[in-house]
Amino acid sequence: MTNNKILGLAGAGMLTLMLSAQALAHGDVTPQAVDTAGLDPLGEEWLDQNPYGEDYEQRDLAVEIGASAYNQNCARCHGLEGVSGGIAPDLRYLAPGFDGDEWYKYRVVNGAVRDGRVYMPKMAEHLSQEALWAIRAWLETKYVEE
Repeated sequence: MTNNKILGLAGAGMLTLMLSAQALAHGDVTPQAVDTAGLDPLGEEWLDQNPYGEDYEQRDLAVEIGASAYNQNCARCHGLEGVSGGIAPDLRYLAPGFDGDEWYKYRVVNGAVRDGRVYMPKMAEHLSQEALWAIRAWLETKYVEE
């Protein structure tokens, strides 16, 4: 093999590596729209507790919508099926019920910024309350006690 071919293959390999690292890197993500048809509309004022909890008549639909919305908008940082790879908190440990709802609402509304760096965007600026509470309903099905 000639030196030019070796250099060409090495260059192609480096370019591939750099592009794949860019694709997998944590960074800005364009939020994906979530179709919440079939869920009760919640309005603009944020509720303190998840209205799509276990007693909700359309709970299965909320969980299904939440799973899809999570995979489109949250999994990149929080991991597939809610299992974090270390970039962001593992949401399977988020307590079910009011205590977990309170923390969840605070984070999706306010985001998280440390030292001027955005660690969690204000998702309520991008997704509806219905979509975000549906994600919470799905997360509760993944709960793991510590």
